[in-house]
Amino acid sequence: MTQNASGPKRAAALIYDRLVSDAPVVAASGSGEVARNIVAIAEAAGIPIREDPDLVEVLSKVPVGEEIPVELYQAVAEILAFVYSLNKG
Repeated sequence: MTQNASGPKRAAALIYDRLVSDAPVVAASGSGEVARNIVAIAEAAGIPIREDPDLVEVLSKVPVGEEIPVELYQAVAEILAFVYSLNKG
């Protein structure tokens, strides 16, 4: 997610279910009002949010419903590790 004073300019959401897919899938992506909605839904559901402007820029180029490309595995693995550490905390 990238953000400014009025809220996120751009956001992307990932879903990962290793029983369904080998890699995380882009579940939502957008800018402006769509980005604000993505963040609001995540916050309401208690889903952790991580701000990473460079990653969201790349993820916004991946079509919704598609697996992330191999080149993003390391960056997304770091986010998943962050989420897992929050869940254990």
